[in-house]
Amino acid sequence: MGDLSALTATDNYFENFVPGDRFRHARGKTVTEMDNVLITNLVMNTAQGHFNEDLMADREFGRRIVFGGITASMVVGLASQDTAENALAELGMTAVRFRSPVFHGDTLYATTEVVAVEDSDRPDAGVVTFDHTGHNQDGTVVFTGRRRVLLKRASHWASR
Repeated sequence: MGDLSALTATDNYFENFVPGDRFRHARGKTVTEMDNVLITNLVMNTAQGHFNEDLMADREFGRRIVFGGITASMVVGLASQDTAENALAELGMTAVRFRSPVFHGDTLYATTEVVAVEDSDRPDAGVVTFDHTGHNQDGTVVFTGRRRVLLKRASHWASR
């Protein structure tokens, strides 16, 4: 199987992350009605707030809201190019908060802060903890969450 080194960036290995580093990720993603309805139904979420426009018309927001699982997935996905290209394992996510509702047509953006780096039992990898924040097109924070990832060590994988 040929050289795979070109498939990932050269600056997102375990050693490249320092607590306090901050990233504004390059891409945004507009949440479509199809994203929300399809995924909400696929995971069998029956909450009417995600797909019953009539019911939601006279509720607090006056319209349907996007399922939080979609919001979280999109924010982490937007951060992945910078934080997960050399991931060996996703270890967990905590402190997940949905700060403001997301609606169809909102565009999400992500920022990340490196919270901690720690050695692991594996000589080829270490653990990095990230705080992810999702914003909509107006800059309103819609999501926050802390994520731990087992990342390759460049020093180990470069010789392969």
